Amino acid sequence: MTSPETARVLVVDDNEANRDLLRRRLKRQGYEAMVAEDGFRALELMAEHSFDLVLLDIMMPGMNGYQVLEKMKADADLRDIPVLVISALDDIESVVKCIELGAEDYLPKPFNPILLKARLGACLEKKRLRDQEKAYLEKLTIEQGKSERLLLSILPKPIAERLKQNPRTIADSFNDVTVLFADIVGFTKLWSRISPTELVELLNEIFSGFDKLAEKNGLEKIKTIGDAYMVVGGLPIPREDHAEAIAQMALDMQHRMAQFNRGDHEPFSIRIGINTGPVVAGVIGTNKFIYDLWGDTVNTASRMESHGIANTIQVTEATYERLKDSFEFERRGVIDVKGKGKMTTYLLLDRLPALP
Repeated sequence: MTSPETARVLVVDDNEANRDLLRRRLKRQGYEAMVAEDGFRALELMAEHSFDLVLLDIMMPGMNGYQVLEKMKADADLRDIPVLVISALDDIESVVKCIELGAEDYLPKPFNPILLKARLGACLEKKRLRDQEKAYLEKLTIEQGKSERLLLSILPKPIAERLKQNPRTIADSFNDVTVLFADIVGFTKLWSRISPTELVELLNEIFSGFDKLAEKNGLEKIKTIGDAYMVVGGLPIPREDHAEAIAQMALDMQHRMAQFNRGDHEPFSIRIGINTGPVVAGVIGTNKFIYDLWGDTVNTASRMESHGIANTIQVTEATYERLKDSFEFERRGVIDVKGKGKMTTYLLLDRLPALP
C-alpha cells in the first residue's frame, strides 16, 4: 500500500535543473525522491530499489523515454510500476505512443505544480488499489491452495476434479480391484491403561506410516475406522497390477509395524485381509462427504481381516490365483466365514525372488 509517507518516486530527466525542481517538489509533498540522469541509470536504480512511481522524460540521450518504457514493461519485476511521463513533447502522437507503451499518464512541460500534485496523487492511488487487489488475490490463491489440499486429503484427485466441475452424485463400477483391510490387534484394550491423547498419538503414528506406504505403492487410502485401515488398488484410475501392489503394501505394513514395535511402548500386532473382485465406488454425503466402496468384494475383504490371525496376511482364493506366480503363500485351508460359509484361504508370506 502506498501513501505520501511511504511512497518512493524516481525522477528520470537528463536536465539537472528539472531533476532538482521535481525532487524538491516531491519532498515538500512528503514523498521520498531519487533521481537518474538517463535511462540506463534509471534501470539500474529500479533493479536496486523498489519504486512506487516513475516520473519519466522522453527526450534523453543514449536511451530515450520510449525505450525505458519498453524495457520496464518487458520486465516482470518492473512492469507494474506506474509511469507518469513529463515531457516537452506535447503533440498527440507522442502522448498516444507513451500511453500505448504503458505509461499511466502524461504531463507536458512546463508543468503546472497543482496539476502535477493531482496527477501524482491519482497515479499513486491507482497503484495503492492495484497493490490491494494483488494482495487480496495472493491471499485468495493461498486460501484456495489450502482448500485444494484439504479436498485432496479427503478425495482422490480425479474424483475431486469431477466434483468441482459437476457437483452431482458420483458412482462408478470397477470390475477388478483389490481391497485391503488391516486392524491393530488389541489396540482398544489400551483405553483403560493410557490417556486418550497418547492412544490417538500412537494410532496417528502408525496410520501416518501406512499413508506413506499407500502413496509409495500408488494405492488409494479409503478410510480409517477406529483402529482399522482400508486401502484399495485399481481405482479410481484402473491399473493391471493392483493385486501385486496391494500385496506389497501388506508386506510393507508388516515391516512398518515391526519397526514401530522397536520403540519404547507396548508392541502391537496387525491383522490383514485381502480380496479381489468388482466394487462400486462413489461419493456420499453433502457436507462431510466421503469416497467409499460397496459390494461383496469389500465385505469379503473385511471378513478376511476379522477371521484372520494376528501378524498374518489372509487372502481369498481369487487374490491367491492372481498372485501365486509372484508371491509365496501358505495354504491355511477351509475356514468358516461369517455370512459367506466355507472358504479356502491362504496366508501371504513374501514376494518370490525375480526369475533370472
